[in-house]
Amino acid sequence: MATVLVIEDEARIGDLLAAALTANGHDVDWRRTGAEGLRAARAGTIDLVLLDLGLPDVDGVEVCRSLKRAQPQCVVVMLTARRDEMDVVEGLEAGADDYLTKPFRMTELLARVRAHLRRAAVAEFVPGVFTSGDLTVDPGARRCLIRDREVVLRPKEFDLLARLAADAGRAVSRESLMDDVWDRNWFGSTKTLDVHIASLRHRLDAATQSFDPPATVPGISTLRGHGYRLDDVPPARGAAIQSP
Repeated sequence: MATVLVIEDEARIGDLLAAALTANGHDVDWRRTGAEGLRAARAGTIDLVLLDLGLPDVDGVEVCRSLKRAQPQCVVVMLTARRDEMDVVEGLEAGADDYLTKPFRMTELLARVRAHLRRAAVAEFVPGVFTSGDLTVDPGARRCLIRDREVVLRPKEFDLLARLAADAGRAVSRESLMDDVWDRNWFGSTKTLDVHIASLRHRLDAATQSFDPPATVPGISTLRGHGYRLDDVPPARGAAIQSP
């Protein structure tokens, strides 16, 4: 059973969400404004938030940023009537893990909830600690290090990095990434994958540039029409996968 916070001002939608999630075994807290939702998030641990972007008191994107500051590990799924791509990207860049546009099918929403609550077993992807250049990925400890400094990643960002590290230097399809990091029965758009990859690149790049001279880490290449590849640093720089 997961604790799910619903922040939705429309009574009909809120009632349907609360009933469906409760019927699926979740502990549901429904709040109608951004301020009430943030108070609930600060009062106890939340596993997942369903967040309407069109709230009456606070812009949903700002609520998302505040939620991630209050509970960095919680999953935030945006519910939005905004179909403009830039609005969706802004929400994802603010820390949301996924989005659904209204109107949505309840079966699709419940599938997304199950997918996000399913934590990828990244220890299955990499048999030990992965090192390449100055980067170290330790799936067992869920730690990403550049030199001796920890890089803070969102859960799905870490899972993506670990999954790519398992096949460093090899192409990994979008379908494989979605199956392994999200869910085999994923519904709808995979735009969330692209935004998470972009965010992961940004975090790694910012971390490398914080050193003088800059650190050396593998790049993530986009393979159009297929997926992504973690470009392992050449062996002369010490790339390896060490057994436990």
